[in-house]
Amino acid sequence: MKRQPVVAGRFYDAHPEKLYAMVDAFLGLGKDKDEERTVLAMVPHAGYVFSGAVCGKTLGMANLEQTVLLLGPNHTGRGAQFSVWNEGDWNIPGGSMTVDQELAEVLLAADKTLEADTAAHMGEHSLEVILPFLRRLDPFTTIVPISISSSSHDSLRQVGQAIGQALKSFDRPVSIVVSSDMSHYITYDEAKKKDSLALEAVVTLDPAGLFSTVRGNNISMCGVLPMTTGLYAALEMGATHGELVAYATSGEVSGDFDQVVGYAGVLVS
Repeated sequence: MKRQPVVAGRFYDAHPEKLYAMVDAFLGLGKDKDEERTVLAMVPHAGYVFSGAVCGKTLGMANLEQTVLLLGPNHTGRGAQFSVWNEGDWNIPGGSMTVDQELAEVLLAADKTLEADTAAHMGEHSLEVILPFLRRLDPFTTIVPISISSSSHDSLRQVGQAIGQALKSFDRPVSIVVSSDMSHYITYDEAKKKDSLALEAVVTLDPAGLFSTVRGNNISMCGVLPMTTGLYAALEMGATHGELVAYATSGEVSGDFDQVVGYAGVLVS
């Protein structure tokens, strides 16, 4: 099954030449590539004019494997709580990304909570906007997209640990890329303060702390569920170090510092 892009021409340019010129410029911000293998990268998913620089710098510095597990939030409310797109291709301007069916089958067998489902992905933008960056880094990259909407910490931990164990024993190395924006529509000062609390838990590889910090401080981090899951998986895979690569808000572009959205790029190795 082929998935067609739903935000091309809105979040990013639909013309391949213009799109990849912009993507190349953003990736060029990540000049010092990480020597260690990237177990997990967290990047934002807003329109490129706002979050492209943070996403590009982070992925430009990452040392990703050729197989990438994508974890993103479910903004639409459709589909399964842990929704795995398990076959076919995701089309983007200028080409497509192939779903790694072998890895998808391994993940579906790893935990019964993971379900083969396309409904959660059809109108969802959070993973789509990352694909042009991955394709530009390596056009032979294969992906497995998972959309996560479960708000149960126990379920996030269970699935994350099952994913980590499956990836650790898979016959090819796999990197995880998590899609998340940070605080939404609060003042710049509030966003920086709140986001720093959540990011402290992220870079110290504390998934339970991230989940409780976001909930306890009413932080509107839309990808807290996939990031909690991803951190549990990364720990199972042996991750020991987290680094905040970039942080910005929409205010730097729009000039409106009263209603900003925060964007962060993190690398975990």
